[in-house]
Amino acid sequence: MNIRILDILEETMADGPGLRTSIYCAGCAHHCPGCHNPESWDFKGGREMSVEELLDIVKEDEFSNVTFSGGDPLYQVEAFTELARRIKEETGKTIWCYTGFTYEEIVADKRLSAILPYLDVLVEGPFIQALRDTQLLFRGSSNQRIIYLKPQQEAPIPGAVQLLSAK
Repeated sequence: MNIRILDILEETMADGPGLRTSIYCAGCAHHCPGCHNPESWDFKGGREMSVEELLDIVKEDEFSNVTFSGGDPLYQVEAFTELARRIKEETGKTIWCYTGFTYEEIVADKRLSAILPYLDVLVEGPFIQALRDTQLLFRGSSNQRIIYLKPQQEAPIPGAVQLLSAK
């Protein structure tokens, strides 16, 4: 199973707390005005990598947790679900996932919601330029929510939502 990847940033601190391996995928149809990464919109951009190759990169860094970003990983949800499942089964790492879909849209869709059991934190919702707030941690606009799907190990992010009944 392959995932179209734009970039992988290792030991970054921009996409969640602590050190993270951030996997930026290609493809996003949300096309949010003011998006900080519009080059990620092209579904044919970047390069293909196998779940196994990505898992090897994640496992190489014993200290960094993982973030899925993009683009929007949920446009490649089957492959990201497989990667997330393998990360959870084979490591003790937490996984954050950024998406332009809302939590409500995800849980209403059987295909999209399959990834939720493997995520620790979902950063959800489209970026809305009129609601841009540079004071927010780990999100760009105030409509976006950080949702803890499992009990967090890190200190809570201000404004985050604890949701322990995720499907």
